[in-house]
Amino acid sequence: MQSELERRTMAHDASCYLLQPQAVVRPESASQMAELFRIVDQHEVGLTFRSGGTSLSGQSVSDQVLVDTRRNFRLINILDDGARVRVQPGATIRQVNQRLARFGRKLGPDPASEVACTIGGVVANNSSGMHCGTELNTYQTLESMVLVTPSGTVVDTGAPEADQVLRLKEPALHAGLAQLRERIVSSPASVRTIRQQFSMKNTMGYGLNSFIDYEDPVKILEHLMIGSEGTLGFIAEAVFRTVEIMPRVATGLLVFPDLMSATDAVPELIGVNSATVELMDATSLRVSQRSGQAPTQIAKIKVREHAALLVEYQGRTDAELQQRADIAGELFSRLALSAPAELTQDSASRAALWKVRKGLYAAVAGNRPTGSNALLEDVVVPVHDLGGTCRELTSMFSSHGYQDSVIFGHAKDGNIHFMLNETFDDPLSLKRYEQFTEEMVDLILDRGGSLKAEHGTGRIMAPFVRRQYGDELYEVMLQVKALLDPRGVFNPGVLINEDPRSYLKDLKSAPEVEEEVDRCVECGYCEPVCPSKDLTLTPRQRIVGRRAIAEAERLGDGALADRLRREYDYEALQTCAVDGMCATACPVNINTGDLVRRLRQENHSIVADQAWGAAAKSWGVTTGIVSAGLTAAKTLPAALPQAAAAAGRAAVGAEHVPTYQKRLPRGGRRRPRAHRENPRAVFFPACVSTMFGTGEIRDQALDDGKGPELSAAEAFLAVCERAGVAVTVPAEIDGTCCGTPWKSKGLPSGYSTISHRTLDVLWQATEHGRLPVVCDASSCTEGLTTMRDAATDSPQFGALRFVDSVEFVSEHVLADLSVTSPVGSMVLHPTCSSVQLGINGAFEALAHAMSHDVVVPEAWGCCAYAGDRGMLHPEFTASATRAEADEVLSRSYEAYASLNRTCEQGMTEATGRTFRHILQHLERATR
Repeated sequence: MQSELERRTMAHDASCYLLQPQAVVRPESASQMAELFRIVDQHEVGLTFRSGGTSLSGQSVSDQVLVDTRRNFRLINILDDGARVRVQPGATIRQVNQRLARFGRKLGPDPASEVACTIGGVVANNSSGMHCGTELNTYQTLESMVLVTPSGTVVDTGAPEADQVLRLKEPALHAGLAQLRERIVSSPASVRTIRQQFSMKNTMGYGLNSFIDYEDPVKILEHLMIGSEGTLGFIAEAVFRTVEIMPRVATGLLVFPDLMSATDAVPELIGVNSATVELMDATSLRVSQRSGQAPTQIAKIKVREHAALLVEYQGRTDAELQQRADIAGELFSRLALSAPAELTQDSASRAALWKVRKGLYAAVAGNRPTGSNALLEDVVVPVHDLGGTCRELTSMFSSHGYQDSVIFGHAKDGNIHFMLNETFDDPLSLKRYEQFTEEMVDLILDRGGSLKAEHGTGRIMAPFVRRQYGDELYEVMLQVKALLDPRGVFNPGVLINEDPRSYLKDLKSAPEVEEEVDRCVECGYCEPVCPSKDLTLTPRQRIVGRRAIAEAERLGDGALADRLRREYDYEALQTCAVDGMCATACPVNINTGDLVRRLRQENHSIVADQAWGAAAKSWGVTTGIVSAGLTAAKTLPAALPQAAAAAGRAAVGAEHVPTYQKRLPRGGRRRPRAHRENPRAVFFPACVSTMFGTGEIRDQALDDGKGPELSAAEAFLAVCERAGVAVTVPAEIDGTCCGTPWKSKGLPSGYSTISHRTLDVLWQATEHGRLPVVCDASSCTEGLTTMRDAATDSPQFGALRFVDSVEFVSEHVLADLSVTSPVGSMVLHPTCSSVQLGINGAFEALAHAMSHDVVVPEAWGCCAYAGDRGMLHPEFTASATRAEADEVLSRSYEAYASLNRTCEQGMTEATGRTFRHILQHLERATR
């Protein structure tokens, strides 16, 4: 990795620790990984693996070599109709479960970070989650793995001869594991301790239960690797046994007068087959109430010492679920509840209940004091000690001055999480944290618990492993480490650390930078949905890049700050799609696109702002010129417009002059007109279809002898006419636009001009908001909504309602259409805007109305065309679409559909197949 900015941004993970790696490398295979091990051994440097970077205990940061295992290790192979799955470490839990869903299966481990955490971290941390307990965690459901030992030996533990391979290639390791097993099983005290420790969730230290659960050294090694946090070698792939998805689910919230009565009820709830029992303390309930999104059961009570349990029941059939719900209901009637308990199967009601539980982290972390870090801790105690432990923790929060420190977690397992907001660069605060930690360690260990249930030992609890297990078993762990990594170069300082104060070193500071940056907790949830993740930076890295620049300036290192700013321009600003997808995954609701737009505005020259401002004043003329230029370019050999574009980019800059791709279409036709009496809606045909005509690549969908193809706007008017739905187009439509070209580039003058004109036109056309406005491009529908919300100086525009044409046709037109020419098969490309508008259901409904074979690629993601971004930086769209394009091209389809013109163009360029608006297909299918 050559970029200093990327090296520094890769230093950050979700934990409260920060180390700057000397180098970041990205091997592409297990064999390359083995070669890397030999190289670092020769140079006597340590290495640390990083995949999703969602770990909270400091196990994926390094000041030596950081090995990125996410970018090149993402394969997912479904086996035995979903009964098993083979996965590489870079695939996220959500991606794997999406592939398994069609078989009615899922992975056993179900961490709350499933949107971003990867298989590598799940195996390395022995992750569990809300539902799986100890029965379905990684340790219990992993069948085999391909591992690479520190000496470079590659072992497939699923192969019949695996133990023999280990014996031949690593004789000392094989013999040493057998000897350690004999040492453990011959000691009744050791066996008792191990069985007690691993009867509950426990990710402290190495999984010594491997020695009493297995006899063959290769199986012992396989299970020692689980939860080893990258300290014993690399896991190149893993095979999991999957679990059944129960199709029937009912959820309820039980509110108790106090914490003790809630925790006292947990054993009985376990006894009636509760699949989930999630605890929320009084502070959690108050935080939920302040959010304004609390369900009725919480909103209507005056929280004093109350606590709540979120319970869930599952069944294969309605009858099975009902039986379990009836038994649970009998128990509920005997409990001293503060509000009536009801179980619901309604998806919206269930989602509202889960939002309380899952929203706690966001509510507390998002409102933490500026400059502080949010720590999410994780402990476990026997269930019968849960209430007393929570009560003591609450008292400790108070005595140490921690405010809004919520307690929540998996009560069924005795596993609780709690949050602290702490400022580590303040010596007094750091001393407070140290004192609190020492008291917490005593509290948990005195109750026979574990200091880490599911987040991994990491750096944060490494000094306390000996205290939890005792000298004898700690010595066994040291022997395990010495057998595999005698030089201690694999993730040094993690899981095993003899320095009692090491957990207080290398802690992050959170200097105040800017609003979007300051709220970020660096969790990494945003990264999988970001289209630039495999090209330049992710949203998390864009934010920590700003922190790195601010820190360089604070230290007076002007040369470093200048270099970071130069690299930031391309890596963070030019290659950001500002699509807002990061906000859909962010627990504290940060849209990094807002940050990028503002920085683009600050960086743009006055000349650029004035030029685009002039274009806004004569937008109809401007779109006509672009259309004519594209049409003219199609009449020339492609090399000529390509050369002209290249010369312009060299003279003016790649950020201002687009490339010319031979797959660009001719210009489009003028925006259509329509005037009907008593219209149901005002139609706003997007100007992008005037600039870009339909794609040029021929396909079977047009070989039907049905005459000329209509644009998306013309197709919308045609199907409305066909269904007898009257719509009208404003006469002044040519000079209007949704404003996205100006807003995405950070050009305020033109955005102001176009906003006022467009909203004024629509205000009159809709009879002051009485009629809805329908738009035929999803990004433009979203852009109009944003424009309305930004017009704070004209509050009357708040009455304008914007609806995407796909949603409008699905609700008001489709029922009155007859499909005369069904489509044999169709693949769909949703857009970022369709996700944020919530219209993908309508999009799919239109497709299913014309075809019985409809596919949404599992690798779907933002195409990164982003208006003209894909033409300015074609490498951006190529990177963003690579996985989806490969999936689309794995079979043939009769039709390729999306719902936004530039996204259709992006996918056309990526696949060589012509993507058209879904309404163009619908119009032809209903002629």
